[in-house]
Amino acid sequence: MVQIIQSQDIDLRYLLENYRLQLVEDNQFFTEWQEDLPELSDSDKQQLDKVKAGYLNLLNYPPLLEDGVRMAVLDPILFIGDFYLAPFYVKSEQSIDIVEEDDVVIIRGRIDTLVLKNQLWVMVIESKRASYSIEAGLAQMLAYMLGNPNPEKPSYGMITSGGTFIFVKCVQEDYPKYATSNLLATRNPGDLYSVLKILKRLSQIVIRDC
Repeated sequence: MVQIIQSQDIDLRYLLENYRLQLVEDNQFFTEWQEDLPELSDSDKQQLDKVKAGYLNLLNYPPLLEDGVRMAVLDPILFIGDFYLAPFYVKSEQSIDIVEEDDVVIIRGRIDTLVLKNQLWVMVIESKRASYSIEAGLAQMLAYMLGNPNPEKPSYGMITSGGTFIFVKCVQEDYPKYATSNLLATRNPGDLYSVLKILKRLSQIVIRDC
């Protein structure tokens, strides 16, 4: 009998025991979020400043739920980063089933935002309500990344609560391995600029390697 597990019920222990997923703490494993980051234009910075101001204003009118985070923070950043323009395209609420090797367990979930180039996954994005910790979405994000139909290529993800961001890299050769970036906060001066720089850097890598 096939067992269906919802992705939000998955934790890191489950992924470790069933997929041999391992955290990599070597800084050289995930350098993409720190090295060769592009410069932003003054226009990019001005628009990000408006995103920040809008987010801080929304906090005065709680609760800020996932849809609000996506509309007020995530979508504008993706727009500024040109992810809605060719060669990329964005899909929201993308359903996914991850079938384990023995075909008796299916992890079922719905990706908040999926950025693609052709049929290649560029970025998996999980948005959480403002009151949630980033950690609440990490296992769910990694489960989605393990379901990438192109496992021979590194997968990248981003989790955001609107006020905080973290980037994730997952590689599946030999056995699945992942690492995360530092936590970036919308309130911190310059951190929202760094978020866009990292997104632009990852888009450059995808265009180069695809």
